[in-house]
Amino acid sequence: MAAKCKNVYQFKIVLNNIGPLISRTIQVPENYSFWDLHVAIQDAMGWQDCHLHEFKLMDPRDRREKRIGIPDDENLLYYITFPGWEEPIAEYFSLNNPFAEYDYDFGDNWKHIIKLEQILEKQSDIKYPICIDGERACPPEDCGGVGGYADLLEALEDEDHENHENMKRWLGAKFDPERFDPKKVKFDNPHKRWKMAFEEE
Repeated sequence: MAAKCKNVYQFKIVLNNIGPLISRTIQVPENYSFWDLHVAIQDAMGWQDCHLHEFKLMDPRDRREKRIGIPDDENLLYYITFPGWEEPIAEYFSLNNPFAEYDYDFGDNWKHIIKLEQILEKQSDIKYPICIDGERACPPEDCGGVGGYADLLEALEDEDHENHENMKRWLGAKFDPERFDPKKVKFDNPHKRWKMAFEEE
């Protein structure tokens, strides 16, 4: 069981190499692990957590880059990825060490820049994590990365495009690339998500 916390970390997450800006601002408990943070980012962005992920950031203890996510034995000769559920965010993030890269889906290669903006006192009347701000919808899963998403938007905007109807059917009528409402973000329990991902039935 995680220790009680007095503070929350406010992060801004920006999806890199894409414009106009797609971003989220979330507040999470200071006692979160990187796995917990991963789940919160997935839920806030609108991803479905069906691909691998990895954080890359500087370890303040030795000033070297560290990879945190889901360990992959096949890559041990090249680098080590430390398990996110064993690494507390408070041991890495500070206002002097605020940045990290968060990579999701190594095929589509979605890269996010994370910045710790503030460390705030936890409010007793707020249930954390919480999404307090954001811009634009998240690209749909498996759309082909930044280039594929650009092609998708082009097809959606042009009724005469050969793929216009196919894209509309694939995405559904509710998809609006410009729309995002932080009040509609629902956060899953990260422990429950971990059990679903790693515990055998």
